[in-house]
Amino acid sequence: MLEPGLDMTKSQPHGTAASEYPVAGDRSRGRSSATTLVWMRRDVRLADHPALRAALDASSNVVVVYVWDPALISGSGAARLAFLSGCVGSVDEELRRRSGGGILQLYGRPAEVLAALGARVGAEAVYATADFGPYGSRRDADTRAALARNRVDLRFVGTPYAVAPGELVTASGGPFQVFTPFWKAWRSHAWGLPLQTPTDADLAKVTRFAISDDTRVPRAADFAPTHTAPGEHSAHERLEAFLAAHVADYRDRRDLPGEDGTSRLSAYLRFGCLHPRQILSRLDPTSKGGEVYEKELCWREFYGDVLWQRPDARDHPYRQGWSQLEVDEGPEADERFEAWAAGMTGYPIVDAGMRQLLSEAWMHNRVRMITASFLVKDLHLDWRRGAKWFMDHLVDGDLASNQLGWQWVAGSGNDAAPFFRVFNPTLQGAKFDPSGSYVRRYVPELTAVDDRHIHSPHELAGSLLGVPGYPTPIVDHHFERDVALSRYNRMRS
Repeated sequence: MLEPGLDMTKSQPHGTAASEYPVAGDRSRGRSSATTLVWMRRDVRLADHPALRAALDASSNVVVVYVWDPALISGSGAARLAFLSGCVGSVDEELRRRSGGGILQLYGRPAEVLAALGARVGAEAVYATADFGPYGSRRDADTRAALARNRVDLRFVGTPYAVAPGELVTASGGPFQVFTPFWKAWRSHAWGLPLQTPTDADLAKVTRFAISDDTRVPRAADFAPTHTAPGEHSAHERLEAFLAAHVADYRDRRDLPGEDGTSRLSAYLRFGCLHPRQILSRLDPTSKGGEVYEKELCWREFYGDVLWQRPDARDHPYRQGWSQLEVDEGPEADERFEAWAAGMTGYPIVDAGMRQLLSEAWMHNRVRMITASFLVKDLHLDWRRGAKWFMDHLVDGDLASNQLGWQWVAGSGNDAAPFFRVFNPTLQGAKFDPSGSYVRRYVPELTAVDDRHIHSPHELAGSLLGVPGYPTPIVDHHFERDVALSRYNRMRS
């Protein structure tokens, strides 16, 4: 519900009393009585924002609101909440700097909060970017119904994707289940050029708010600083750095966790500080690096499409019968999970990745695959345990990419990696981190280990216990690989 201290005014020159400017519904100065709400969700930016553009075109009284939904807060880790709060605060600061406007931040169920706000300000419509996630779809249906009772329209303009889920279908009219044909169709689909950032004159239509503090609203100051700088401006800085220094050799360096060879744009895409269209318009798809990065963006859109088609894939195997795969449970399985989560498995590349996750709320993509394979195929644990841990800790935790990426590794997803493709963590480390720079950065116990043994320190000559302070391997990879394949064959039969 709205706080009693809510005060809505139009942006104004310094020294002018708020009461001298019209609130929503005031016709005294020739402004339209219709107020339009812009409900930001996964689109926390001002540039290339179709819903914001449509609202500014439709009304001279625009309220930008962010609703902190307790259902989403409960499923987000501290790093993601801190980053998101910083992103919302960044847009709020930009609005205040450029026009005196701002973002109204409220807490509660969106259906209740927006219905109350709409009634309070005499809103005619709420504009929002479409959401295709399982929860988002249900939330939006409830919100639409609540607003309709007050004769307020909920209008969706734009999507978080270059190509919205459901737009691409096979020749027979069905959904794509395999990535490569989806990639070909996606690449041939036109997504247009980004919209320009609204002018200061446009943004002068945005209402400024003074609202009593609601302690339930997450504030960036309540959290430790995130490793990834939040906000639209930071997103564009990182994009420029990637285009200038990394995209040319992205194909060759993206799998090397010891180097800064990836874009590090995933968190900004997750919360819409950047739209994929803004990146695609800057890429040269004829270059090797540009094409490979374009394909990575397409994987994100493919998973978004798959989860929209099959929302049950959030928590259940996409492929029929895979719930029958035997997984370990009980105290010993829990101990192995805890060792994996803490980065204490005795396999350096796995431990480096898990410790990077804990310290930075992010993990290199190649290492995400290695750590996931280790959990599922070496420790024989349910993929959902690992997926939840990632979602609890990743600053870029995206439900579709996370859940279906885990299913890809586990073999239960659509277009999944074959289950018999079991990553050997020692060989993966030697191949993608040959100098051990990545391992030494996150596993300081191994700083003095030579390159030859950095990925198998337990094999150091003259030492039966390996490196002091670092665990010996908690499982034997070769033995556990055979166990995994045996369970897979039993499931098939």
